[in-house]
Formats: sequence, structure tokens, C-alpha cells
Amino acid sequence: MADLGLNDLKALAAVAAHRSFRAAALDLGLSPSSLSHTVASLERRLGVRLFNRTTRSVSVTEAGEAFLARVQPALRELEDAVETINNYRQTPAGLLRLNTSEGGAMRVLPILLDFLQAYPDMRVDVVCEGRMVDIVAGGFDAGLRIAEAVPQEMVSIALGLDEEFAVVGAPDYVSAHGLPQNPADLFEHECIRTRLPSGTIYRWEFERSGEAIRLDVPGRLTLGTHDLGLQAARAGAGLAYVNRRSAEADLATGRLVRVLADWTPPFAGICLYYPRQRLPSAGLRAFIDHFQAARRR
Repeated sequence: MADLGLNDLKALAAVAAHRSFRAAALDLGLSPSSLSHTVASLERRLGVRLFNRTTRSVSVTEAGEAFLARVQPALRELEDAVETINNYRQTPAGLLRLNTSEGGAMRVLPILLDFLQAYPDMRVDVVCEGRMVDIVAGGFDAGLRIAEAVPQEMVSIALGLDEEFAVVGAPDYVSAHGLPQNPADLFEHECIRTRLPSGTIYRWEFERSGEAIRLDVPGRLTLGTHDLGLQAARAGAGLAYVNRRSAEADLATGRLVRVLADWTPPFAGICLYYPRQRLPSAGLRAFIDHFQAARRR
């Protein structure tokens, strides 16, 4: 019988979750070569291949799927056992793993820093991803996303800060091309488009008096993030659709002007969410309390 340790099993689960040795190694605090060696050694001891590897991808074999299906519940039981011990400590300790977007991380960073100062035995690992992920399958304690993106089966706590998108452009661009009066006018403009992590082009969303519109706007320039779009708008390349907070300083100084403001109303912002079925760890419970206290402030 192969002698498998807890760290070995965690390594397998991480590679399966990330489908990447590099991402899994970063998650575990190891080098990719060390993690690859660990997995190869496990496969030799078990006498079966658990992962198919190419230069570009990692996939779980049928044997690997069957093995992990039995192992992962046991791993969760062990983690819960450790948390049970932590409940007897005066202060929470351990690792809190959170999944969010880059914008979500920016919103809650002050709360996270304050949390670490209040709980010196806690560590926080924030993974930023543009796409939504299954936080349970990914091994996360909780997620931070805008309210409309939170899965219905999750417990959700709103931070209470509304978000708002804005269509912005440089004054020289607007002077030369005119002000769009409604979303349909954007088809006569040079729009700076954004490609989502999934590869699809982001559609600009508008709403007024109960009328909702999503447009695949025209434009010769497509960029990978809204922040790049903001930079291009500053340079006069066209109109960009960005988070209003990110453009606030430019709007205040007149470096950018906002158009179609009555078509981009505020909406519910960042929420902390976590699985309803699982008992929160001591660290997560402490963070929930800290998050709610920040919300009240």
C-alpha cells in the first residue's frame, strides 16, 4: 500500500482544481518543479497515471477522477478537524482563502489589512480572477463579487457600497465627435472595447426608466481590461466604458468627461459570500464579523 501524506493529497487536489502545475504550485507555496516531482512520485507509488500532461495543459485521467472523488471529502474532514481545534484558541489562526475580481480586491483591501492587524495569527490569500469560479471546488473559504453575480445557494453579505459604470472620453474627442444622446448614438462613435477573460467581447450595459440595453459597440481598438480602456480614453482614442470610481480623479480634473450618465445608474456592489451548507471556519467567522463591522461603519 502506498504511503500517502496529507501534503501529498493536498498537492493532488490543487493540481486537479487549477489544471495547472504553475497555478497549483503558487497556491501551495511551492515551486512548479517541486510540485511536479511530488505528483510524479505519487503516481509511481500508486502505479497509475493521475494526470495527463502536455506543454500547454493538464487534465485529470479517469483513474485520477475516481481517486480524487474519494480523497477530497476526506481532505475536507481533516480541514474541519483542524478548524475544530482552532475553535478552542483565544484568537483564530490559519489561512483564509478568498476568490474575487481585481476590482473587488481593491474595494475590500482596507478591510483585509485591518483584519490582519486585528488577528496576527491569520493569513489571507486573495486570488483575483476575471471569471466566476466554483469557490467550493476551488478550495476557497469565501468569495467577493457584485451582488448580481453571487450564486443563489450562497450566504451573501453586502458591503453596502454601490457601484456605477460610466462612459467617458477625452474633452478633445467629445468636442470633435459630439455628445451621444442615447446608447444608439454610440454606433457613430469610436468605442474602446474590452475582451473578457473568457475571450468574449464585453457588451456595454445601459438602463433608464426600466429599459435595459446591452450593446456590442463598434470600435477599432479592443483591450484586455477596463483600466487599459481608461488609459486609451485619456489619450483621446475614443469612448470607454469603465467603473466610475476608476475615472473619478480624471472626471474631477476635467481630463475626461462623462456621457450618457442618465443611462448608467448605480447598482448593488460587492458582497461577501460563502457556502450555506458548510460551517464557517473560525477564521472565516472572524472575517465575517470584521466585514459586517466595516459595513456598519
